[in-house]
Amino acid sequence: MNKTAKETAKKPAAQSEAKPTAPAKIKVATMWLSGCSGCHMSFLDIDERIVELVKHVDILFSPIVDTKVADMPQVDVGIVEGCVNNSDQEHELKMLRERCKVLIALGDCAVTGNIPTLRNQFPLEDVLSRGFEQTESTKIPIIPNDPVVPPLRPKAQPLQEVVKVDLHIPGCPPDADTIWFALTELLAGRVPQLNEKNMRYD
Repeated sequence: MNKTAKETAKKPAAQSEAKPTAPAKIKVATMWLSGCSGCHMSFLDIDERIVELVKHVDILFSPIVDTKVADMPQVDVGIVEGCVNNSDQEHELKMLRERCKVLIALGDCAVTGNIPTLRNQFPLEDVLSRGFEQTESTKIPIIPNDPVVPPLRPKAQPLQEVVKVDLHIPGCPPDADTIWFALTELLAGRVPQLNEKNMRYD
């Protein structure tokens, strides 16, 4: 053993310093079914708090980031705006339910059906005729019959009538503070307790 090797052997092995690993981010998907997009706009209205949110959350699938249903990943939390109105929406909602651990119904259309379910008062044939044949602006009265157009379901339904929902956040739309409260409670490992304070709209 040469001198350099002996000196090296005498030196204690350097202790590797353990680097703290950052906690894994929560994976989130959001979806917009039959609604007005107001709930997604309200989500964006959390404004600068989004900067804090993205430290803890990765939004992997959303109309906000223009992802496609075929690319829907496995996520921790799914957030859905709007009710289920046609066959494609039913398929997409069921797919998200299978691929998320917690499903949130966001806004009155998702929670109760709200305005889109007003069509349930009428037979589907009458709804289609009114929408495509009898409207005042119609020039060529034809009800679409193309496979590209997803057929309407017999009734529009809120989410919980189609899949299991873990949390309901009502409001038309819920305000940004309510959405922020619900998200931060989930991040803290708690079930959000919505009450008369954060459910007031006046």
